[in-house]
Amino acid sequence: MRPLFESMSARLQDLWKRGQAPAASRASRCVCGRPVFFDNSLCLNCGRPLGYEPRLGRVLALQPGPQPGTWQPAAELPEGEPRPLYRRCGNFDSAAGCNWLVEDAQALCRSCRLNRVIPDLSLPENQVLWGRIEAAKRRLVSQLIGLGLPVRTRLGEDPARGLAFDLLRALPGGPPVMTGHADGIITLNAEEADPAYRERTREHLQEPYRTVLGHLRHEVGHYYWDRLVAHTPWLEPFRRTFGDERQDYAAALRRHYEQGAPADWQSRHVSAYASAHPWEDWAETWAHYLHMVDTLDTALSFGLDADSVEPSHAPYTPETLQQPADATTAGFLSFVNAWMELTCVLNELSRSMGQPDFYPFVLSAPAVDKLHFVHRVVTQYRDHPGPD
Repeated sequence: MRPLFESMSARLQDLWKRGQAPAASRASRCVCGRPVFFDNSLCLNCGRPLGYEPRLGRVLALQPGPQPGTWQPAAELPEGEPRPLYRRCGNFDSAAGCNWLVEDAQALCRSCRLNRVIPDLSLPENQVLWGRIEAAKRRLVSQLIGLGLPVRTRLGEDPARGLAFDLLRALPGGPPVMTGHADGIITLNAEEADPAYRERTREHLQEPYRTVLGHLRHEVGHYYWDRLVAHTPWLEPFRRTFGDERQDYAAALRRHYEQGAPADWQSRHVSAYASAHPWEDWAETWAHYLHMVDTLDTALSFGLDADSVEPSHAPYTPETLQQPADATTAGFLSFVNAWMELTCVLNELSRSMGQPDFYPFVLSAPAVDKLHFVHRVVTQYRDHPGPD
C-alpha cells in the first residue's frame, strides 16, 4: 500500500511551503502517542486533558499550571524555552463545549469572542443547536487564522472592520431569521443546525449540499470581499472574472428564486446559486476554496493509504486560467488537480456507504479560474498583510 497522497504531497509542496501552509492541522498526538483530533478535550487512551492552541494550530496535551485553572503543555520543550501558560476558554463547560486555549487576559477564545448574539440557552434545544454551530465555527476560524487572514472581533478589537456573529432562532409565530452578511455581521439561522430542518430546506431549494460549515464559509466570503476586494486594486480584475457587482442585487436574487439558474450554469459557476449575482458567485467560490483547502490539508495530515488514485478527467493546465503566468499558477494547479483526484476516491467511498457524493460538484474551466482568483487574493494578503 503506497501513501494515497504521496504524489499529491509532491505536487503541493510548492504551494504549502514551510511557514505558508494552513497552521490548523487536523492531526495531533497526545504525549502517550495516540492520535487526537481537532475537537478533543480529553485523550481517550490515557485520560490526559487536551486543548486546541489557535496560534500554533494544533491540539496540545496539557498538565496543570502553577495557579489553579491554568494549564501548560505536557510535552517536553527544548531546553531554555519558556513553557506557555494557558487557561481554558470560558465556554469550555457550556453547551458550546469549546476546547480552545486562551493565553491573554480575555475570558473567551478567539472563536467565541466573535459572537455578538447567541440563542436563548434557557431552552434545552437551543443548547444543542448552539453546540453544533460553535463546532463548525471553530473549524472555520481555525482555518482563517491558518491562512493568515484577518480575524478580529468587532466587539472591542476592531469596531470598524471586525467580524461578529449573530446566531439567532426565530420566536414561535415571529418572523423567520434570514442567514446573511451585512457590514461585518454574519447572521445565521440557528435552525440550520437541526438536520431535519436543513434537509427539508435543501430538498426544497434542490441543492446538492447544505451544511452549517458551508453556510459559515459562504457568509464569511462576503465579509472578506469587503475586506480584500472592494476599494482595492483587485476590484477591476474581480469584475472581469465574476461580473459587475453593481447590478441590482435584490432584483438579481428575486429573479434567481423565481426563475432558477440558467440552464448552462455548470459551464461557468461552482453552483447554481453562484449564478444569481457576482457577489454570490464570489461567496460560493470562496466557500468551495475553503472546503478544498481544509479537506486536502486534513487528508495530507493523516496520510491515508490506497493502492492508486486515477483522476477521472484530464488535469487542468495553465491554459485554463486567465493569468497562466502568475507566480501562484503552478502551486494552484497542483492543488486543484490533487483535489480532483481526492474527490474521485471520496465520492466512491460515500457511494459504498449508500450516501450522497462527498463532493457533488463538477468544476468547469471558468469555475477553476475563479478559484484561482480567490487563491491569488488570499495568497497576496497572507504574504503582504494589509493594515488591521
